[in-house]
Amino acid sequence: MTTFSFGGNTATPANQATTGFSLGTFTPKTTASGFGFGAATTTASTGFGGLFGAAQNKGFGFGTGFGTGATNTGLGTGLATGGLSFTGFNTQQQQQPALGGLFNQPIANAPQSNQLINTASALSAPTLLGDERDAILAKWNQLQAFWGTGKGYFCNNTAPVDFTQENPFCRFKAIGYSCISSNKDEDGLVELVFNKKESDVRGQQQQLVESLHKVLGGQQTLTVNVEGVKPLVDDQTEVTVYVVERSPNGTSRRVPATSLYGYFEQAHVKSNLQQLGVTHTVVRTELSQAQIKQLLQNPPSGVDPIIWEQAKVDNPDPERLLPVPMIGFKELLRRLEVEEQMTKQHQSRLDIVTEDIGELQKNQATTMAKIAQYKRKLTELSHRVLQVLIKQEIQRKSGFAIQAEEEHLRVQLDTIQSELNAPTQFKGRLNELMSQIRMQNHFGAVRSEEKYYVDGELLREIKQHLKQQQEGLSHLIGIIKDDLEDIKLIEHGLNDTLHSRAGLFS
Repeated sequence: MTTFSFGGNTATPANQATTGFSLGTFTPKTTASGFGFGAATTTASTGFGGLFGAAQNKGFGFGTGFGTGATNTGLGTGLATGGLSFTGFNTQQQQQPALGGLFNQPIANAPQSNQLINTASALSAPTLLGDERDAILAKWNQLQAFWGTGKGYFCNNTAPVDFTQENPFCRFKAIGYSCISSNKDEDGLVELVFNKKESDVRGQQQQLVESLHKVLGGQQTLTVNVEGVKPLVDDQTEVTVYVVERSPNGTSRRVPATSLYGYFEQAHVKSNLQQLGVTHTVVRTELSQAQIKQLLQNPPSGVDPIIWEQAKVDNPDPERLLPVPMIGFKELLRRLEVEEQMTKQHQSRLDIVTEDIGELQKNQATTMAKIAQYKRKLTELSHRVLQVLIKQEIQRKSGFAIQAEEEHLRVQLDTIQSELNAPTQFKGRLNELMSQIRMQNHFGAVRSEEKYYVDGELLREIKQHLKQQQEGLSHLIGIIKDDLEDIKLIEHGLNDTLHSRAGLFS
């Protein structure tokens, strides 16, 4: 039986014959039986705050939590029991020393010359078997190097070469971009990642604050505050907190983020946080210009310097974004899941903004209606006040002779009244305008009674139906025309036949 699978180690019963890929009787002394190419092991150390963040993130962090620790995607335990079997994409996570944040790749020194020689020998000219099978082994080593996993055997007396995803021949690499944190150490922001859903964390937020205060020793001078709660993938939740310390003289300050993070990383405090459901903590501080320059000048391990330089050139916003290596399918999937989560959050926020805009529009319409109502009321009150003033002025002037100013005003009013009453002047035009207004009101009332609306979908169906009717009529007219042409031909033939027969009888 030939085994070739990407799901796990394929076990072959002892009583069943196996055939497949075999490199002879040589069996390297490894922990696995058969000819193994490196079993993937997993260590539980995940980073947060970037695509490849390590747990010891003391430099800075990105709030979206892109990625886990530096991940080596393994291809499996290799060739076991004579058959070719793979264990799929098992991951090998290892904690690396870091500057912090997303870019905690160690600054790789130049590889030793013997490692280069061994790698070149494993990929091009292995001397393990001494026959033509060494060429097959070389191709197999090349395949492992392309995948970034396994061991490359090339000599009997030399240890095999370990192929990791950081090797320059690994093909599953890409460059993405992540935002640079803008938070300062004085802001005191520290992220706590809980292995709980967002709804559970929000429902127990007050209890969480009290528990964190107890973790801090229950000092009365310290106050725990929640900056924000954000859901993550895999039903996890990110809680951003900061601690305010009050001094006896009444002043207060935020505890620096690095100090708070260092306290949370202590062994006894970390165990208490784990009991609360905290998986890991991340400090949110910005990188200095020197750190950014150092990160950009040194390509991550396993990334071609030419590709890294091109990624820096293609950076859409160098002031806010930094290039991030994505090695392996797991990191690519992780980034995709985070982007989908952020898209959902943005969409939910847009829905909230849309609802707020709709509510504001309703309030605006109500306010405009009230303003119009108040304007009408103001006009009515102005007229009433004017009438009161007129009556008051009449009572005040009663018994007095008409003054010259009043006589002059009366003359002006009489002149205006005569102009308005002239049939060819303003009165005629006013009567004409009044008649037009009455006609428009009448026609408007009639039209409003007869006005109706047609649904857009129904209107499209009506148009489609009329179009089909039109096409059918056009087709029918074409058939009738063809039939008329045929009838004319038949009539012409009958006339010719009748004329020929009449000539014969005559």
